[in-house]
This record gives sequence, structure tokens and C-alpha cells, in this order.
Amino acid sequence: MTEPARLRHGRVVPQVEGALRDMLREGRWEPGARLPNEVMLAAELGVGRSSVREAVRLLAHDGLLDVRHGSGTFVARTGPERDGGPDLRHLLRRARLLEVYEVRRALEVEAARLAALRTRPEDLARLTADLKRRQEAAGGEPAAFVDADLEFHRTVVELSGNAVLLGLFTSVLPVLREALIEMVRYETGLPDLSCAHADLLDALARGDAPAAIAATTRHLESVMALVQPPARPAAQEEPRAREEAR
Repeated sequence: MTEPARLRHGRVVPQVEGALRDMLREGRWEPGARLPNEVMLAAELGVGRSSVREAVRLLAHDGLLDVRHGSGTFVARTGPERDGGPDLRHLLRRARLLEVYEVRRALEVEAARLAALRTRPEDLARLTADLKRRQEAAGGEPAAFVDADLEFHRTVVELSGNAVLLGLFTSVLPVLREALIEMVRYETGLPDLSCAHADLLDALARGDAPAAIAATTRHLESVMALVQPPARPAAQEEPRAREEAR
């Protein structure tokens, strides 16, 4: 069983979700059985009740738990992991996030290149203030951090001077914001991208387009690598290729 002490470092909800998921996979409770209440689970795992509540909500969304208001939380009689299969909903969340980042890369790399050529000295104060707000929000409430982060990036796109790029970026902002909040709240092992943001600001200040492209690419692809599904082994690809060639 997961040790409660391990749940005291880093983002709590993903760890609580993982601990409960492991308990379900190991058969701690039989299908249809009622789970201990929030108070008991929180005490066992060494976390707050709100963290347990949110983790239970995620597992119920994935079909592993059945929350019956007024009665309690029960183990689902069937579930995507009952037979050891993959957590499909989690994979879909990551696939959606990867698609969002593919769109970001297409828009923001070109925006950074143009912004490096068009940013004026008076624009740098605004960018610096945006970056400071992002740094101050880091580690706090996910929505506030994501809003500060996106404001910095929107400013860069705006400074590109390309109205079409800005319109496209603005149109995807609601989807981007939702996906990022979910990522910050639930994904573990997220890289610290503060240096990449600072490097982008420095490149814009110097008017260095290649450096601006590099900083933006490094920032986006570091997250894409985290959510990228593992590549299929070549040994599995070859039979399929031979079959298709027939």
C-alpha cells in the first residue's frame, strides 16, 4: 500500500488519486463495496479531505468509483482497469493536451520570431511585468497561474504585429486555458519553465529571432514530451508494414 508520507511532497491530488487507484487495482475493496468515508481516507493518507474528495471525483469520472449522494462512495462493479487494461480516459486527456500543444507550437513559434523583429523598447516593460506576475503566481492556485502564464504569451503574440496570428491565438484561448489548468492541477513531473520564459524575454529584448524561436520551442516541446505517448517498438511496426505491402 502507498505510504502516507509520500503524499506530503508535490501536488497532492494526483498522488491521492494514484494511491486510491493502486488500492482499487490491488483489490483492497471488492466491486460494489463501500469505501471508508473522506475523514478516514484523509487520515490514512495524511492529506486533507478536499484532496480526497477531488481524487474520488476523478476516479468516479473514470468509471472506477460510484458516488451516491447520501449513501457514500462505492467501488464500481465494472471499470476500465478491472482487467488490468489502460486507463482510457487518462490517455484521452493526455492526447487532447498534446493536440493543444501542437496548435500552440504552430502559432507561438512564428509569433515569437516576428515579435523579436518588431518589439520596441517600450514594450519590454509590459513583458517584464507579465513575466513577474507569472513568477509570483507559480505554485499557487492553478487557474491564477495559468491566467498569468497565458497573459505573457498573449502579449508576445500581440507584439508579433500579425493580426491573424493574434486572432487565431485568441480563438483557442478558452480551450488552451482549460487544458492547462487541468495539466497544472493533475499532472506530476511538470518541468520548471521559468528559464525558458526568461530566455524568450531576453531574446525579444535583443531582437534575436533564432533565440526567440529556440526558447519558445524548448518551452513547448518539454511539455509535449511529457504527454507524448510512448513510441511503438519497431518490432511491432515491421509485421504491419509487411502486411500492408501485400
